[in-house]
Amino acid sequence: MTNNTETRCGFVALVGAPNAGKSTLLNALVGTKVSIVTHKAQTTRTQVRGVVTLDQSQMIFVDTPGIFKPKRRLDRAMVHSAWSGAADADVLALIIDCKKGLNDQIEELVNGLSDYKQPKVLILNKIDQVERSTLLALSQKLNDMLTFDQTFMISALKGDGVKDFVDYCAEAMPIEPWHFPEDHLTDLTLALTAAEVTREKLFLRIHEEIPYAATVETEQFKTQKDGSYRIQQVIYVSRDGHKKIVLGKNGQTIKKIGEEARKELSEIFETKVHLFLFVKVREKWADDPSRYREMGLEFPQ
Repeated sequence: MTNNTETRCGFVALVGAPNAGKSTLLNALVGTKVSIVTHKAQTTRTQVRGVVTLDQSQMIFVDTPGIFKPKRRLDRAMVHSAWSGAADADVLALIIDCKKGLNDQIEELVNGLSDYKQPKVLILNKIDQVERSTLLALSQKLNDMLTFDQTFMISALKGDGVKDFVDYCAEAMPIEPWHFPEDHLTDLTLALTAAEVTREKLFLRIHEEIPYAATVETEQFKTQKDGSYRIQQVIYVSRDGHKKIVLGKNGQTIKKIGEEARKELSEIFETKVHLFLFVKVREKWADDPSRYREMGLEFPQ
């Protein structure tokens, strides 16, 4: 890039209901895994930013937690994080799972977005799973409810239609210096990335409610002399019964979680990873302000 060329830089908030495909889209945009993806709703707890630099434009895509009716304090913090991510963005992108279509939750979301002045785009995701006529009808209904500057039909998983969305965002960014170096992909620290990957494996391996009552913290992240990483993490759960389930019979469950996390972290970091996992009970972690700061969330009163 030459110095005499004007650069563009700005934020694009990806908002939507839980499981609409925001994290999958963020990973497709960045071209690598920066946000965890599971079949469970509300996996993303805080704002995860992925950086895409295209020609003179740098776009910071913000994967916000899914917006839903909060029941617990952690839920309230996540929803607050999602809406504050929307407030700070230059472009708002509403992601809709077109398989699920319209429901009360989506209508509430669309109404919430009408308060924002920024350009808004509609992204209909998972288009490979519905009939074209259904897709066009859904697009029409949503555009009747709120004026979107543009509608994109994509499959985040397959990458179809993603480039058109990136090209639009590149043009829409304000003229500003870049916030990150050209090869930068996310603002997550390595320690936080490692914690998120382990949390994903916990979600995928354990099917009860436990993952919602669990958090993962990286207590130690060291680079060894041979360039490998030594990572020590604690999985905090809220009661003894949960600890037993996470450990599994003869420690088999935590061993599997560790193996899967270690494999993926080695691929992401492109070096050997020595991962050590511990499980501790911290009964009221979801009421502890310092845990929220750790996750990048505001502590709701």
